[in-house]
Amino acid sequence: MAKNAVKNYLETGQVISPPKDLPENFYKQKSGVFVTIEKDKELRSCIGTYLPTKENIAQEIISNAIAAATQDYRFTPIAPEELNNLSFTVSILSEPEPIENFNKLDLKKYGLIVKCIDPPQKCGLLLPDIEGVDSAEQQFSICCAKGGINPEKDTVALFRFKVEKYK
Repeated sequence: MAKNAVKNYLETGQVISPPKDLPENFYKQKSGVFVTIEKDKELRSCIGTYLPTKENIAQEIISNAIAAATQDYRFTPIAPEELNNLSFTVSILSEPEPIENFNKLDLKKYGLIVKCIDPPQKCGLLLPDIEGVDSAEQQFSICCAKGGINPEKDTVALFRFKVEKYK
């Protein structure tokens, strides 16, 4: 569905409706969703929401797939001719739960959100089980860097979450 949403959007500029053959929870539940796009096993794009912004999971996937293909500032937008060489992974996030510290965080099982309390609006997130991320300290550091957070000066709150991955 994510790849079809991107393909249709790149070809027509239109957003697809969710197909009718998805699991029931995709229509009835809300969740944060990340869409990761890879080319030759290398990151090509990744965008998502850690809290739901759409009516249901299916719409969240469609919206974030299109955003990943067209709005990730780290990469050029995806061109239609690239689609056959891309793989898509959809990560459906559990509701983030607060944690006291990251030291005992199982980074294979949990993603991490570092959210700035003061000043507000800064936030960094890292999905779980990322190749090359070998410690909770590294996961925390990457989250801070992604969010522009200085852990020496900024007051932060930590949250963990699990994901269901679909490739």
